[in-house]
Amino acid sequence: MKIFNLFLFFTISFFGNPKDIATDIKPISPEMERFNNQLTDVKEMIKKNASYNTKIAFFIDMKIKSGKNRFFVYDLENDKILEEGLVANGFGSETNVRGELKFSNEPNSKCTSLGRYSIGKSYKGMFGKSYKLYGLDETNSNAAKRAIVLHSYSAVPNEEQDYYISTSHGCPMVSEAFFKKLEKIIDGSKSNIILNIYY
Repeated sequence: MKIFNLFLFFTISFFGNPKDIATDIKPISPEMERFNNQLTDVKEMIKKNASYNTKIAFFIDMKIKSGKNRFFVYDLENDKILEEGLVANGFGSETNVRGELKFSNEPNSKCTSLGRYSIGKSYKGMFGKSYKLYGLDETNSNAAKRAIVLHSYSAVPNEEQDYYISTSHGCPMVSEAFFKKLEKIIDGSKSNIILNIYY
């Protein structure tokens, strides 16, 4: 999807129809408010630690349903979204209410864990090339112990849809096509990229 379309998507999603903006200033949407809060936190954290990539960060908004793009690659210097894609949540995070999720840091919970992660080195696993994730918060401190990694899976679609997508065992799992875009960014980075999962 081209950057213009991404901008249009976010404009419509967060602020409403562009023609409405011209005639009526709307309050900031919950999605954009959540994102701005998380962005501020990540920027502050990176500013205090020179070992993290200062140009790019990844964000996953788990409030957005899984059939819609909720994984965002963000340009921290120019304050714009570069890429977006679908991402699965953990099977254990599902509740009796579709679209409402719960989260856990406990081993064997199969839940998504919220918080900030440092993306580590790649390795070859059961899903092919994957990236190790290291939890930086109390809410995701067991990520390495739980083998929570960033990986692709053929069952994850590349395009948005009205239906919920497949779930993982707690890993942020993306489509093969989107993974290739992420792979290029991660492998080209000389410092660790921050991945922030929030709700």
